[in-house]
Amino acid sequence: MSDVHAAIERAHRDEWAQVVATLARRIGDLDIAEEMAAEAFAAAVERWPVDGVPPKPGAWLTTTAHRRAIDRLRREVRRDEKQREALMLADTPEPLGAIDDDRLRLVFTCCHPAINMEARVALTLRMVGGLTVAEIARAFLVQETAMSRRITRAKEKIKAAHIPYRVPDREDLPARVAGVLTVLFLIFNEGYLGSEPGGETVRGELTGEAIRLARLIKVLLPDDGEVAGLLALMLLIEARRAARVSASGELVPLDEQDRAAWDRALIAEGHALVRARLAAGEAPGRYQILAAINAVHTDARDIRDTDWWQVVALYDQLARVDPSPIVRLNRAIAVAEVDGAEVALAQVEGLPLDGYRAFHATRADLLRRAGRSGDARAAYERAIALEGNSAETAYLVRRRDQLGTGVQ
Repeated sequence: MSDVHAAIERAHRDEWAQVVATLARRIGDLDIAEEMAAEAFAAAVERWPVDGVPPKPGAWLTTTAHRRAIDRLRREVRRDEKQREALMLADTPEPLGAIDDDRLRLVFTCCHPAINMEARVALTLRMVGGLTVAEIARAFLVQETAMSRRITRAKEKIKAAHIPYRVPDREDLPARVAGVLTVLFLIFNEGYLGSEPGGETVRGELTGEAIRLARLIKVLLPDDGEVAGLLALMLLIEARRAARVSASGELVPLDEQDRAAWDRALIAEGHALVRARLAAGEAPGRYQILAAINAVHTDARDIRDTDWWQVVALYDQLARVDPSPIVRLNRAIAVAEVDGAEVALAQVEGLPLDGYRAFHATRADLLRRAGRSGDARAAYERAIALEGNSAETAYLVRRRDQLGTGVQ
């Protein structure tokens, strides 16, 4: 027994700082990290004398602390959901600004128009989403040091400008909502498919929180098409989460997913929002078009039933609103289903996305489909070399290793 206690004392001395630092990076809150680390060590005092000292005490403590932090965050989310349900049952709607939600106020504080768009989005991802600087840098395809400076400048701007901590008045909302929606979508993306090497593939606490906040914003702006579009988009993507990663921990692409595992209630809600925006007859924005694309995918019972012509047409519409290289890359994936891999490859080659893992993974798949195994292998190797989560890496390694075996 004394040996176990000695092991716990050594772990406390040698591992405490690392456990707290790792957890703080993951959840973005040092105070909670320290509390959960203390709980993990308390659990070690209780469990190690029974189960024995684990081979890697630091990893055991970090995992235990992380699980307890997730449980705590989920409890907070459920508490906020109950408060929102109570508001919705009230006889009269709450006036603007009366929604008592600390995170929503923090989102709007960070997304003040006095801060430039990229800086406000980055700051909010750090302060509200709890994303690490490295994760945010990967989302923006920039160096971590540059992103760190951007976040620091944004904090200094809030302090110097005395920006208030509150949900803004109705007339102030339009100037901030675009940045808020960008933040929520990036938080959601990091939760749906994590970018941190060695980190969790799926982080349900992030996707759930992004959807929760989007619902609150829709209460504030019930007629805003892009708010409804983003909520629909996130619901339709979240509906597929259970089928996204296999039991062995490998990423499952859309064409291989078990559609019976999709959440039909979320799909129905997302489709209803998309139909409502179509009925409004307004020119759709980026999130509404992305939601429509995902509505086409989730409407198909089988990948072969997908209306790829409609998907390409929607990407053409999206490219007029957002003519980014990533939109062009995603459009090419749909083009491959309509016109073949060689046509899609011609559209992909030359895109300025060399540091973007999905670019090389897409190019590798198109080369494989075109029968160019040697080039496909090189593209898979490039994708695997770029940092990403373990589930995606496992999928890319399997596809690379299948080249030349006759497996398609």
